[in-house]
This record gives sequence, structure tokens and C-alpha cells, in this order.
Amino acid sequence: MIEAIKWEAKEPKDRKIVLPEYDFIVVGAGSAGAVVASRLSEVHEWKVLLIEAGQKSTHLMDVPITAVYLQGSDVDWKYKTVPMNNSCLSFDKRRCKIPRGKVMGGSSILNFMIYNRGNRRDYDNWAALGNEGWSYDQVLKYFIKSERDNLSQREKNFHGKDGPLWVSDVNYKTKVAKAFVNSLLQIGHPIIDINGEKQIGANYLQVTMKNGRRWSTNSAFLYPASKRKNLHVKKYSTVTKILIDSVSKTAIGVEYVNGHKKYRVYARKEVIVCGGAINSPQLLMLSGIGPEAHLKEKGIPVLSNLPVGENLMDHISLGGLFILINDTVSIKMDRLLKDPFTMYNYTTGIDSTISVAGCTEALAFFDTKNPNNSDGHTDLELLLFSSSYTSDVSAHKYFGLRTDIFNKVYNPVADKDSFIVFPMVMRPKSKGRIWLRDTNPFHHPFIDPNYFSNKADLDVIVAGVRIVQRMLKTDAMRKLDAQILTTPLPGCTKYVFDSNAYWKCAARQISYSMYHLSGTCKMGPVGDPTAVVDPRLRVHGVKRLRVIDASIMPEIPAGHTNSPTIMIGEKGADMIKEDWGATIVNNV
Repeated sequence: MIEAIKWEAKEPKDRKIVLPEYDFIVVGAGSAGAVVASRLSEVHEWKVLLIEAGQKSTHLMDVPITAVYLQGSDVDWKYKTVPMNNSCLSFDKRRCKIPRGKVMGGSSILNFMIYNRGNRRDYDNWAALGNEGWSYDQVLKYFIKSERDNLSQREKNFHGKDGPLWVSDVNYKTKVAKAFVNSLLQIGHPIIDINGEKQIGANYLQVTMKNGRRWSTNSAFLYPASKRKNLHVKKYSTVTKILIDSVSKTAIGVEYVNGHKKYRVYARKEVIVCGGAINSPQLLMLSGIGPEAHLKEKGIPVLSNLPVGENLMDHISLGGLFILINDTVSIKMDRLLKDPFTMYNYTTGIDSTISVAGCTEALAFFDTKNPNNSDGHTDLELLLFSSSYTSDVSAHKYFGLRTDIFNKVYNPVADKDSFIVFPMVMRPKSKGRIWLRDTNPFHHPFIDPNYFSNKADLDVIVAGVRIVQRMLKTDAMRKLDAQILTTPLPGCTKYVFDSNAYWKCAARQISYSMYHLSGTCKMGPVGDPTAVVDPRLRVHGVKRLRVIDASIMPEIPAGHTNSPTIMIGEKGADMIKEDWGATIVNNV
């Protein structure tokens, strides 16, 4: 049982009058930006301005089960991919949805709250690429620095107790989740601390929640800093350009729009871009930093010719592994809403389905190339979604699935309970890019993740399907009579159902992004032609300008990217303090 819900309203107020000049300007109050602004404002003699395009957060956004409904709302940028030829084929106009948070806390408000760091080899590889200071042993302390562990199962020396970011278990577990975890045990897959020494294994989720409610970076890092007089926050304000002295190539401030009016504010020390893997490259390109040919085509003067927008990565999955069961134990929203005790139990501290993290409950990691190595490097994740496209009448629309596909394949079984397992490619070989639509900063850029352009990623998907089929044969799953829906997808009828070719086709039809976009302002040493920022996150060729967010990842970690993005914010803030001779402290 958890404590009764206590709603706390401590978000920093919107600053009515912005000063003409600050020491640091932080663009974006998301998973990284909230961390950076909070940590920099620990230095009391520094004045810090945090600019956020979105609105304040609300208590409703903190209710875990509502996560999927926030996507597509006013706190979402509502990005979509370009029309795809190799993926997203059963979605509206062949475009996958890419939700990103437009709100204080950014995507840590929209996400499914999963706290997972990835594999140590991911970070050792970053260092091996020439990024000094980014090996696993060097970044682990920053994961630990943020964390306030409230877990029932943990490995010693891998978790923090004093940080502001609460990481917890979810007390309520559906029978679907219990069957999922037990079935993995029954096929010989170990139960582990998913943020411990080794990654190959399974468990229920570790989540960024406090007392049964979402604990975003807004709650964790900005609430405690809300009374600091040296931290100013400007909401509902879109930064449209970084002001750069064209002679000295030095960032001197930003231009932003608030209420249809344009303003300028200047930075004595640095401008720090924390917009994420879509907004950060867009802003850099609009400001004259990016691929020379592309900027010239758009009529933008080139200040630094860099591969901004390239190296786009994401974790992509098969969203069509739909599993029917013979019991009323999956999460169905109509059933949830009809239960008069659902919200009462949640608010009074009694274990409730409301506290489930957007219907996700458990996961498992595999190294399909080395299945017998207990300390392998994950290339596959199985993520449990204890609900499905039939959980309510409009669920498929939130995913972007075409109504005709839904009606033909899933609607005929809408009266039955079901769940989805997402086989997810964790070290994708396919990479895409982002580029400007035009010079209007309010127009979304073009986003092409290029999913499944490398066919090796499809082999990982098929390996995941085969593991799930083994799980369905266990006693744990047989008790639910769990069976994969055998209605073929309309775009795959030319293939024999359950053949490898069929599942590869299915992955191209229902390609579900995990919203882990990264890599578009790649980190790399001086002389690396693929890099945008150096290992201290300074933009190559431009002084006093850094990018600190998921866009700097040279390779995507084999884990969920919210936690690594927070780590990047922590480490980035410390590097700034070091470079400007400030004292580094451990806590908010």
C-alpha cells in the first residue's frame, strides 16, 4: 500500500518581466533542460533563464494511467514522421506518431515513466569513439546522483538514495504482468535488477514515480528550485533563433516569441540548447548551424557547417503482437471507469490500477546473438503493455492505426481481453535524419527515422516473436489461455501466417516507435566529421553554445532514454560549472 496522494504545487512561476541579460539561458524545460537549469541555479551568483515553449504541468498529468491520453493533447508537439515506405504502413498516411512534450518537464510528462539506463557497453562505446569522460564508470555517478531509490529489489552500489528523482516500484500488478514475469522465469530467463550490474534478464518496471504519481524532471528538479531568486522561468515562449556574433562565432543570446511578440535576451556566459532530438537540431539549423548545402537551399547564412539532423536513431518495435486471453484481467478503460472504487483507492493510498505506468508493467532484455551469455549486450527488449488497441473505443487512434485496419483485424475481438508485447530493436542499425521544412520556426521539420532500412533490425523483431511464442507455452501463460491473434494483417496476406517473412511484413505494417529519438546533434571529438558537439557538449565552431539533451548521443543506449537524458543533464551541468570555476554540489 502507498500513502494517500498529496498533491504539491511548487512549479516555478512564469516570469512576467524577463531581464535583458542573464549568465546562462537554457532553452527547453524537458528531461535535460530542467536538470541543467536547476543545477546551474545552485550557484547563487549566477542568474539563469529557463525558456519553455509549453505550459505549466497539472495534477492530472501526474496520474500514471493517463499517459497515453496526454499524447496528442495540447502538451504534445504532435510530431509525425514523413510518409514511410518501409514502415508505419498501416498508420494514417503511412506516418508514425512521434509524441514529444511541450510542457514544463517535457517528455518526462508524456512518457511511460520507465527508468532504465541501458548497458554499460553503450557508454564504454561512447568513450571509445573519442568522447573522453563518457565511459560507464564515469557516467554511473551521475545516474546515482539524480536518483532517490524507493525500490524493493536493487543491487548495491548501483542506486542513489539522496537525489531528487524518485525511482519506485508500482505496487499494483495485474495478473497479466505476473503471468508475463513468471513465464520468463519458466523459460529460464532470470529476474534481475534492470539497472544493476548485468542487463540480461527480466522484471517488473522501475518507474519515475513518487507515492503512486508521476515524478517528472519538473517535479524532481524544478519544484525544489522554485524559490531561488536567481532562476527565472519563461513559459509559453518559443525560441526561434540563437543570436550568434558572425565575426567571433560566439553565441550571445536568443530570440523568442511570446504572445505573438518577438523578444531578445542576452547571455553573459552561455546559451544552452536542451530542446531534444527534434527541436535542438531545428533551432541550430534556423540559426545557421547545420549542413551547408541544406542551409543555403533554405536561404540561411551558414555560420558553422556541421551534420546537424543526421544520425537520427530510435527504438522501433512490432506493435502487432496482439495476444488474446480468457480472463478479465487486462486493463480495459471502460471497466476501470465503471468501478466506483478505482479513483477512491488511488487517492486514499490503496493499491490501484490507476498507478500502472500508462498500461506498461514489465520488460525483459535479451542478447539474441549470444543467448547463453548472462552478461550479454542487449539487442532485444520485450515490453509488456497490459492493454491493447481494444482497451477503449478510440485506443487505436491514439496509436495512429488506421480505422479500416482496426475494424478488420482487432474490432472483431474487442469484447475479449487482450494485451500486447512489443518486441523492440535496442541497437538499431537503421538511422534517419531531420531537416527543415522551411525557415518558419513554427513549422515542424521533416522527420525520417528510416525504420527498417537495414534489414538486420527485422531479424531482431522475429527473434522476439519466437521468444514470446515460447513464453505462451508455459504454465503461467496457459492459465490465461494466452494466444496470439491469428487474423492476418491486410498488407501481409501474401505471406504464410507465422512465417519469418510474415512477421517482418507485420513489423513494417505496425511499426511502433518507443519515442526514444536521439543522436541528431552527435557528440564527437574535434576532427570527427560526423559530430556536432565535442565531449564537453560545446558546438563545434561556435563559442559559448552547448547542446545538452538526447540529441548528443553518438549511439543510442540499449535502454529507455529518459534516464540517460537526465544523466546527460547532470553531467553537462557539472562540466559547465567546471569550465566556469564554480563549486559542484551533490544535491538540489
